[in-house]
Amino acid sequence: MTDNSIDQGPVALIRNDSHALQAAAELAERLRTDSALRDRERRLPFAELAAFSASGLWGITVPKAFGGAGVSNVTLAEVVRRIASADASLGQIPQNHYYALEVLRVNGSQAQQQRLYAEVLAGQRLGNALAERGTRTAHDRTTRLTADGDGFRIDGRKFYSTGALYAQRIPTSVVDAEGRQQLAFVRADSPGVQVIDDWSGFGQRTTGSGSVVFANAWVAAQDVIPFQSAFERPTTVGPLAQILHAAIDTGIARAALEDTLQFVRTRTRPWIDSGHERAVDDPLTLNTLGRLSIRLHAAEALLERAGEVLDAAQADSSAARVAAASIAVAEARAISTEISLAAGSALFELAGAQATLAEHGLDRHWRNARVHTLHDPVRWKYHAIGNYYLNQQNPPLRGTI
Repeated sequence: MTDNSIDQGPVALIRNDSHALQAAAELAERLRTDSALRDRERRLPFAELAAFSASGLWGITVPKAFGGAGVSNVTLAEVVRRIASADASLGQIPQNHYYALEVLRVNGSQAQQQRLYAEVLAGQRLGNALAERGTRTAHDRTTRLTADGDGFRIDGRKFYSTGALYAQRIPTSVVDAEGRQQLAFVRADSPGVQVIDDWSGFGQRTTGSGSVVFANAWVAAQDVIPFQSAFERPTTVGPLAQILHAAIDTGIARAALEDTLQFVRTRTRPWIDSGHERAVDDPLTLNTLGRLSIRLHAAEALLERAGEVLDAAQADSSAARVAAASIAVAEARAISTEISLAAGSALFELAGAQATLAEHGLDRHWRNARVHTLHDPVRWKYHAIGNYYLNQQNPPLRGTI
């Protein structure tokens, strides 16, 4: 059982897209402070998450009909990108929160939507307990949902549970008596729920992506939402999940490039302090930074385009529009993977051995990118993109394309 009572005080209500972007910009400036220190010492960001929740940004995807801002996916991706550029772990923590809200929008009843959306607007955070270790494939689930009176009991163990450590509810993928997957919005403080901080990844160190154990844990029937059916028909659940990952990686890339530029401007130019500043004219350095800048701008542009195509698919979830959204997001995801890794590597090359010193914290960008981009294989995205354009084959309906 875990206690993540909300202590952030009053929660702002984001009014519209421009308000969300302004709030994200202001929050990012605050979160950037001590980002390297939190990574180095693995300081779990409870205080920072309280500020994040209080900003109202965790509720920006709640539809207008339920009192939220209902922002566009262009705005959502940009908000996540900005936060991730300030602190990559804090950019990832709400990823499954937004994902669960999309499942709720697509598959939840009106009563479920009304109640859970209201909780989110009041400041509650959703974590996740989806993935499991030791199964035959990454999509297999063994966590069981068993009927018990007017509710259910849950038994199983999860891992990669990003956000669960900080959440008030933990959306959990479970298999019912008929073998179908459901999504149970389990209260984190329910008896039988144990959130274990055993995440030891060398990147994204403060996401809290550890284990959740359910031992006869109770969940009310009203808190269980169909999950498997979201992938048996065209929906935007999959591309919504993926655009958030692309935004995180693009934010990491932006942070790495900006730190590289700052390092090259100052650490490699000792004459600045003498009052005789002059430009860096090393052709190899200029070539590298030029290439990185172009690829980063391309990633940012593809991220924005993917948001626009995803917005169209949410408005009309036909097979053709959802496929187009999945492909547009896959393109953004592919290039964001490459540029985040390339920017982190270039920082080592241009800064030299100093980049490896713990006090600078510059190595965190490559570590964060290397860990986060392993979420799903980018090589399959190229396969799906090529198959779509060459053979007019729509990508599969799942959360990893």
